[in-house]
Amino acid sequence: MARFRPLVEEREALLATGVRDPFSIVMTSVLSPTEAIIQGKRTILLGTYNYMGMTFDPDVIAAGKKALDEYGAGTTGSRVLNGTYQGHKECEDALKEFYGTDHAIVFSTGYQANLGIISTLAGKGDYIILDADSHASIYDGCWLGNAEIVRFRHNSVEDLDKRLGRLPREAGKLVVLEGVYSMFGDVAPLPEMVAVARKHGAMILCDEAHGMGFFGANGRGVYEEMGCEDDIDFVVGTFSKSVGTVGGFCVSNHPDFEVLRLVCRPYIFTASLPPSVVATAATSIRKLMHASDKRAHLWKNSRRLHAGLRELGFTIATETAQSAIIAIMLSDQETAVALWQALLEGGVYVNLARPPATPAGTFLLRCSLCAEHSDAQVDEILAIFAAAGRAIGHIG
Repeated sequence: MARFRPLVEEREALLATGVRDPFSIVMTSVLSPTEAIIQGKRTILLGTYNYMGMTFDPDVIAAGKKALDEYGAGTTGSRVLNGTYQGHKECEDALKEFYGTDHAIVFSTGYQANLGIISTLAGKGDYIILDADSHASIYDGCWLGNAEIVRFRHNSVEDLDKRLGRLPREAGKLVVLEGVYSMFGDVAPLPEMVAVARKHGAMILCDEAHGMGFFGANGRGVYEEMGCEDDIDFVVGTFSKSVGTVGGFCVSNHPDFEVLRLVCRPYIFTASLPPSVVATAATSIRKLMHASDKRAHLWKNSRRLHAGLRELGFTIATETAQSAIIAIMLSDQETAVALWQALLEGGVYVNLARPPATPAGTFLLRCSLCAEHSDAQVDEILAIFAAAGRAIGHIG
């Protein structure tokens, strides 16, 4: 534990200044997809990844209650033993219909989906080529599989091409991309990257955790929006964002895909999702197939908040609204925490992100919009940001 002592001391010094701990917030009551009671105060939720607002959908809740009554609280077993119920198959069928693929596999979390698929596809002697800003679950999947890791500069097609060109032609190669990168909310140039990966004979996995639900005509993600559906070998995602529950998945048209159920350790050696969870997921996924109005409203919210924050004088990580994530860049931890607390006291919860989750020296307040945020709530959010920014002297 000695190696964590500097972090402990930094945290103790921060809390000694009288600020609340940004990483131990408790929601005593959740009122809707967009509001909760935090420390006795009505608070607008602007940091939950509940992009499509499905957590309180009546059909989703009813499906979960029905499955809980009919199948009980849990499976007490792995998917390859006693832990596959009818609901798990129905959830995988919903995914296949949503994505238009031949195969789908459901994991107990989104983290395990990346951990399992990446570590199984690429092992010792293979190469995984990934964006330097990839999610922790992607890096952990690389390490579990013991493949050689090759990083390229964030969203750099040129650097991806260069690094692929240095690898042995005969070696197995897996290029891992993300549709939306969660820290800054920016989108990958997928068509150009896919073309480069194909040129070098690599398989391609795209993580659509933050793109599922509102990118593309069918809500499949950035890869659909950018016309790459026929070129991506594997799509990984999560239920804990737009779907509004918990779990992870991978979909694919690869002819040998089903063998993964027999060799993927994070799938084999963990308990399956409870029946109520897969029931809520399947119902939510099927409703997202027909959610074009919600997608349009979410994009409206994102553009309004991005433009409004820039007009107030905040520095945003992207020039335009590229996704439902809007990241406010701050120069130091003290300013970031002060603004975070001022917003919370004003009635808005956002996520504070700091190294090592962000690049060294980068501190963010990360806003995650929801399709259920009303126009009036966006107005209120902007007013609270204005008051908080001025109160700490960050904006004029």
